[in-house]
Amino acid sequence: MSATIIRRARPDDADHVVRLVKALAAYEHEPEETVRLTADDVRRDGFGERPRFEVVLAELAGEVVGFLLFFHNYSTWEGNAGLYIEDLFVEERARGHDLGRRLMAAAAKIATARGCRRLDLNVLDWNPTRDFYVHLGGRHMATWLPYRLEADAIGTLAATADEL
Repeated sequence: MSATIIRRARPDDADHVVRLVKALAAYEHEPEETVRLTADDVRRDGFGERPRFEVVLAELAGEVVGFLLFFHNYSTWEGNAGLYIEDLFVEERARGHDLGRRLMAAAAKIATARGCRRLDLNVLDWNPTRDFYVHLGGRHMATWLPYRLEADAIGTLAATADEL
């Protein structure tokens, strides 16, 4: 078995993060051009003065082959912060080495150290990894439906806002 490592990303890993996000898009049957993320975006928003997200990487035999990107959210019901997992992905060639579970365990360890009471994530309905999350103790939130406002809708709504 090849050596595996789970570690925090560094600014010089930005190209790896972008490559893996594009690989995730391909896995999700999305065209590569839907990914507008750049290495500069990763460095600015992941490692700048006020990071907007954090990344944990998985290596297999010295190569970066997987990642987990997360950021804090907040539960008013819990009165406590949580971690929201935006992306978890391991390249197909590296699957079967327990890297996905180890990335999730790293997120759980970070959440525990920070006093977070929840790990939240969304999974596409067709994704076979749904069973993986159940196996880890996750549960499907069947009564919650995701909604999203994108740039045009945000701009239209923002134009009607009161002055703050």
